[in-house]
Amino acid sequence: MNIETKTEATQILERWSENDKDAPARLMPIVYEELRRRATEYLRQERPDHTLQATALVHEAYLKLVDQHRANWKDRAHFCAVAASLMRRVLVQHARDHNRQKRGGKWQKVYLDETRELGQENATDLLALDDALQTFVAAYPRESKVVELKFFGGMETREIAEVLKVSEKTILRDWNFAKVWLCRELRNAV
Repeated sequence: MNIETKTEATQILERWSENDKDAPARLMPIVYEELRRRATEYLRQERPDHTLQATALVHEAYLKLVDQHRANWKDRAHFCAVAASLMRRVLVQHARDHNRQKRGGKWQKVYLDETRELGQENATDLLALDDALQTFVAAYPRESKVVELKFFGGMETREIAEVLKVSEKTILRDWNFAKVWLCRELRNAV
């Protein structure tokens, strides 16, 4: 997103905060491609048979964003951070619904010759990650926000530093710490 577009988005968000009811409709065309790109990046990391498409994820998150009655948007980066958080909620709810629909929850029939490949899977279980993040946020709130913005929002280090108002080096340290902590937690959960 170029500087003029970022400035325009920030101005529209300010009007939205001042209760301009047309602001959300004017904002959507400006941020849609960025949100869709981030959703697409995230969904690439999901299981191959994922039924939620990037467009649907963006639309669901955007509907939740528009439903924010008392939004006090600081700028475009703040908006994108909230959007990342909402996309995470949509994805987690989608995963819970998906597991609920399958008889026996997450249980699947696995044939003996398929067990060789189980150890080679490295797709992150979204629900396990969400559970780990719930524990992580209590002890490390800023670091968990870094994970959410990077993993679910697809934001770059520079953008996350802008949102959280800390240095890029701090974001890199937080990200490295969070990866180690979450990997350990996810390994212990198995």
